[in-house]
Amino acid sequence: MKRLYPSGVLLLILLFTITPLFAQEETDTQETQETAEDVSDGGPAPGFNMTIELGAESFNEDGEQVTYQRLGLNPEFVMGKVGIGLGLTLHYRFVDDEGDSTLDFREEDWIPDENNSFLDIYLPLFRYVRYGQKGQPLYAKIGSISDATLGTGFIMANYSNSLFLPEKRIVGLAFDVDGQLVQFPYVGIETFVGNLAQLDVIGSRVYVRPLIATQLPVIKNIQLGITGAADTQPDANYDFERGSDTYTPDNVSMFSFDFIQPLLQKPVFSLSLYGDTAFQPGGDELNNGVLIGVGGEALSFLSYGLNSLFLGDNFAPFYFDGTYDLYRQSKYDIYSGATEIPGYAGWQASLGFNLLSDTIVFKTSLDAAFKPETDTPSTLPHLRSTLKVGEGLIPGIFFDVTYDKKNIGDFEELFDPEDAVILANLNYKTGPAVITLGYTLRYVPEDGSWETTAKLSSSISM
Repeated sequence: MKRLYPSGVLLLILLFTITPLFAQEETDTQETQETAEDVSDGGPAPGFNMTIELGAESFNEDGEQVTYQRLGLNPEFVMGKVGIGLGLTLHYRFVDDEGDSTLDFREEDWIPDENNSFLDIYLPLFRYVRYGQKGQPLYAKIGSISDATLGTGFIMANYSNSLFLPEKRIVGLAFDVDGQLVQFPYVGIETFVGNLAQLDVIGSRVYVRPLIATQLPVIKNIQLGITGAADTQPDANYDFERGSDTYTPDNVSMFSFDFIQPLLQKPVFSLSLYGDTAFQPGGDELNNGVLIGVGGEALSFLSYGLNSLFLGDNFAPFYFDGTYDLYRQSKYDIYSGATEIPGYAGWQASLGFNLLSDTIVFKTSLDAAFKPETDTPSTLPHLRSTLKVGEGLIPGIFFDVTYDKKNIGDFEELFDPEDAVILANLNYKTGPAVITLGYTLRYVPEDGSWETTAKLSSSISM
């Protein structure tokens, strides 16, 4: 039996080595986990920008690895809060045909088949279309979305549809409208679709401010919300097997009721109290959990949060999280009752900072049971951290890296690749040219192995 690190020690590790995000205080700094292909966060200067990518990629065709040259044209148009980014990618190779060299294009990129529909192929031509930023009265984005959160995040927190880049680009939609946009601050709505071509992961939150017109101190700003989320294809990316027969899983659906009560709203310090009661009607029972927490911002660049969790049997908190697309089957096994986990009381802590106008962004969250047990993995600490260093801090170099690690039994397991996902992009810029190294380490829960992929590409910006 492995020795467990006390929760207090892991919390200290969190406080001193990582930085997090408070789900209710999403601001303009939220989009810090994008890949090198998606530069919509903040965007280039108003006007037109073009990036040309050159490189090579290998694909599995009939059991063989075939290498194609890669040419990418990525124009961007920005005007005020509106940004549009397109992406046209050509994979080609020269084939020796009876002594003659012919140009061969990869048909799978352009011709729909049984695995990829017309929308699967042609929607990704739009890398992103956005208006505003998360947290503003009007926010909309179509494309790769790496941190979708609804309300308190108890159901959906930092969900990402970009885990399969660069091999596969998935186009999603985030659309938020607050009544403050039209001087009607009583209502608002947040919506999200993970894949517009498949309509699999979807969610929405509707909220009201019933006391906003009163003069009651503090409580006039209370926000009451209802969130619903679903996965219409929980078997996406995996083959579900139950015995000798192929198993078709039911849709996943869940809902919650929440409140967010701002207690202090000052430029140098803000504090909110919030709570959420969520229900997951999987299996034979209505599984439920409760979250109560506080969080906010300090000194305009720090964010913080501290939550208490009270979870019933077979309830999976933060179900649609940053690595959901890699763990759909294991999540569904909990949801459906195929894998039983006992209820427990736990905690979640988060910290974060944003320096030099988004040049350095660091955020993290850590959650665990108050009494974690090695024979109950769901109670073990789960760590998620993201660091982004933008252009200007280190001459010619900028990068981002995300580390997501589940089931941390002791300090040695903190950096063990099992149950871990690492996403990183390292960029070197000289003049208009940028060389990018993309690195992904993914744990495969089905066979207990992990795989590593890397991508080297070059681009020229105009």
